[in-house]
Amino acid sequence: MMARTLFDKLWDAHVVRDLGDGWALLHIDRHLLHDLSGPPAMAEVARRALPLHDPELAFATPDHAVSSAPGRTATTYPLGGRLLTALRGLSAQAQVPFFDLGQPGQGIVHVMGPELGIVLPGLTVICGDSHTCTNGGLGAMAFGVGSSESTHALATQTLRQQKPKRMRIRCEGRLATGVTAKDLALHIIGQLGVAAGVAYAIEFAGSAIRDMDIEGRLTLCNLSVELGARYGLIAPDERTFEYLRGRPWAPQGEDFEAAVAYWRTLPTDDGARFDHEELIDASAVVPTITWGTSPEQAIRIDAMIPDPATAPDGEQRDAQAAALAYMGLQAGQAIAGTPVDWVFIGSCANSRLSDLRAAAHIARGRRVAAGVTAWIVPGSENVKRAAEAEGLRAVFEAAGFEWREPGCSMCVAANGEQVPPGQRSISTSNRNFVGRQGPGARTHLASPAMAAAAAVTGCITDVRELT
Repeated sequence: MMARTLFDKLWDAHVVRDLGDGWALLHIDRHLLHDLSGPPAMAEVARRALPLHDPELAFATPDHAVSSAPGRTATTYPLGGRLLTALRGLSAQAQVPFFDLGQPGQGIVHVMGPELGIVLPGLTVICGDSHTCTNGGLGAMAFGVGSSESTHALATQTLRQQKPKRMRIRCEGRLATGVTAKDLALHIIGQLGVAAGVAYAIEFAGSAIRDMDIEGRLTLCNLSVELGARYGLIAPDERTFEYLRGRPWAPQGEDFEAAVAYWRTLPTDDGARFDHEELIDASAVVPTITWGTSPEQAIRIDAMIPDPATAPDGEQRDAQAAALAYMGLQAGQAIAGTPVDWVFIGSCANSRLSDLRAAAHIARGRRVAAGVTAWIVPGSENVKRAAEAEGLRAVFEAAGFEWREPGCSMCVAANGEQVPPGQRSISTSNRNFVGRQGPGARTHLASPAMAAAAAVTGCITDVRELT
């Protein structure tokens, strides 16, 4: 048999019918539903009087529109309450497992899926959210879908898809102290651009990936879509298997060992060909932060803000000039030292336990600077409880951070939680688009440790100076 890539193996294993011209009908193994995209899709299936094909393969939880305020209830944010009520009712009607506020399992879909073992290597995973590619960090073929696709999958457990080209990004070398998966992701996007992955499924490989813990791999795959790719994948290995062992929805006992035996067959074969390859020197990456209004407008923390006049073409010059104007920055100035107003540590990119540990390491024994509002929003109820059990909440609160309830919160600002117009935010989320965190909000993307460093110094700071 011809040598195959990881993506080829996942695709081939899920083809129900070859439709020709690169199209296939694929079986869908897991369907994650949240409060924004879930209710419309489930309501449409109900309107057509169709049963869900496999309700036990769908999993629902509120995350996008629920308030993250301490002590929140379903109605703290009224619109979110209506969406939550709809998702809860439709899930009960269709017999879909539902993880409600305050219950273990509630949280951002791309956090709770892996932590519960709902997402496993070798599975197809969909959700009405572009950052579903996060789950590829476990070796799953995970991708975001639109509302009509979600409806079709609920009713048939299949989707018609066109096979993408395959790209491999090899990250070789060891990440330096103070450099994280988020820094690596921003570095790659800054180097390759936000269109580099269009029409590709990206596999991340190399020694830096093998050395990376699972939560870091999830972060890296989360930002695949910011490269333009619908899919980001990392081959499962011993780290993956140990991460999944004992998770509530993962196979148990002999079934788990049988699953591992299959998972070991998934990594890309020696000699498999990719349509495109890139090589990244991971040892050269330093703490990285965005300066503009696109994830590709990212620079080293010790670099100067670019001058649009040096851009290679007129389109990029115009985009960079517009970004500088929106962000209130000057070309040629150091990015370090830029004053900040808000710090947001959360989102499906960086709200897991290891992320909170990294931020707490910087916050411990320090205080949030005067004039800075700093939030910690755990990615799930399980993350929140684990962080509290090991004292991280106490560390943050002693430093002056606000400890919030699990959800998407200020990443997409769909729950009314926004950065005020004109104020500058350091965010561990994945998008810094114009207005992403609220009208007029100025967002810089960074790692949790970099965000915590900005919170305690009051300005964009090289975290290596605090460690």
